[in-house]
Amino acid sequence: MSHKVVTHWKGNLQFESDNPSGNLVTMDASPENGGYNSGVSPKAMMLSSLAGCSGLDVVSILKKMKVPFSDFRIDTYGELTDEHPIYYNKVSVEYHFYGNELDEKKIEKAVNMSIDTYCGVMEMFRKFADIKTAIHYHN
Repeated sequence: MSHKVVTHWKGNLQFESDNPSGNLVTMDASPENGGYNSGVSPKAMMLSSLAGCSGLDVVSILKKMKVPFSDFRIDTYGELTDEHPIYYNKVSVEYHFYGNELDEKKIEKAVNMSIDTYCGVMEMFRKFADIKTAIHYHN
């Protein structure tokens, strides 16, 4: 299977990129880099992609396992290299689960299944970054 994404320049440093499903995302640079901050930066979008990919896995797995939780968020941190080309060489992914009587064993299993088996974006990141993960439970 292959995907095609069309990214169209909208002026200055702003770009609009589509998705095979037709949804759009705006990318832009910060004012200190000549942009207007009117969209997500391409590097930050990589961190969002990593969190989104793993998050979709985790929620799907927990639904199949019938594991309840009231809220879930992923905090993703990327450390950039000093030299060009500048890229994330260290990434930390923190999974935060909220709810009453969280089933920590099943949640940990779901997160690990995403990290180790299902999340393709995680696998791509492994090619260039040291990745650390953590799970936090908020009962």
